Amino acid sequence: MHQGSCLCGKVKYDYRGEIDEVSMCHCQQCRKAQGSAFAAVALIRSSDFRITQGAEYLKEYRATPNKARVFCSECGSPLYSARDDLPEAKRLRLGTLDTPISPCKRYHAWVSSKAEWFELADELPKFPGFAR
Repeated sequence: MHQGSCLCGKVKYDYRGEIDEVSMCHCQQCRKAQGSAFAAVALIRSSDFRITQGAEYLKEYRATPNKARVFCSECGSPLYSARDDLPEAKRLRLGTLDTPISPCKRYHAWVSSKAEWFELADELPKFPGFAR
């Protein structure tokens, strides 16, 4: 089981699944939402994810229709995103994990719109858009 929380600790969650694939998304929306060069995310099953504390602090923002970016209203930590047409899945923001992971698959997505000041210096697979 994995556990995570926001920066202020008011929101906590459990995830009872494996996290074996990590995407570093370089699209402009993820960069702006994270305030960084990319968002490190993992696709997780909604049925195995549970907010254990602080659900009343959750807020969402919709930059695009059909997709909610969920964050802590107290400290602003992004926690996950969820699409209305895929209720069975969420994209967990991995910086909020409090437990270690050892993913076997890692890659960069949307490198076609990456920040010009960030250099991709690793050997991970790189995709111009969504990873296929």
